[in-house]
Amino acid sequence: MLGSATPYPRPGEPCSGYLVRGNGATVWLDAGPGTLAALQEHTALTDVDAIWISHLHADHVADLLPAVYALLFADLRPAGPLPLYGPPGIRDRLADFLGNTGPAPIEQAFHVHELHDGHFTEVNGLTLATSAVEHGFPAFGVRVTDGDRVLAYSGDTGPCAALTELANGADLFLCEADGPEPSAVHLTPEDAARAAQGAGQLLLTHLGPFLTPDEAAERAATVHKGNVEVAAAGDVY
Repeated sequence: MLGSATPYPRPGEPCSGYLVRGNGATVWLDAGPGTLAALQEHTALTDVDAIWISHLHADHVADLLPAVYALLFADLRPAGPLPLYGPPGIRDRLADFLGNTGPAPIEQAFHVHELHDGHFTEVNGLTLATSAVEHGFPAFGVRVTDGDRVLAYSGDTGPCAALTELANGADLFLCEADGPEPSAVHLTPEDAARAAQGAGQLLLTHLGPFLTPDEAAERAATVHKGNVEVAAAGDVY
């Protein structure tokens, strides 16, 4: 768990970002502010095999910008462009921001693959299956498996059938629980728990500023009878 804060990073708690390892592969899920520094406590950026981005809100994607500087203008020397899986328009979004310093050779830093509902890819020993979720604009969740265990990650989403399907059969369901009140574009702890009924363990993340971890876990536990925990930076599962 690199970080889970929203809508801005806090001391010792970056925004959304998760380091996933299995079968020799290393994948960076979401790149919220502060997560690049946290990532380097565990591995070098050049040892990451791929980056997967759920949607283009800054608290999930902003650290791709310093990642470009690290890959192209610092002491890192990647073997080639780092595979980047993200929503439609992610390349242009990065290029527009970096363009004020001259030409932004995004393709030298990243090999960009645009996600869509049903997108499937293999990253060394891991497979990633992407599903569209409901967040008011293009947004995705993902199932990551090494062929034995399954991690499902919601990204940011409101309640939807795709979310329940995403979680079904997962060993660990990493699910946002941003708000205390129902919303079309975010989940309450109860919403997350309902979606997690077919999963083994529910791990709540991305709690908004009006929910404490204890409150979120207690509310989710009224619906989900399995193991419920709340993610914190530095935790390992």
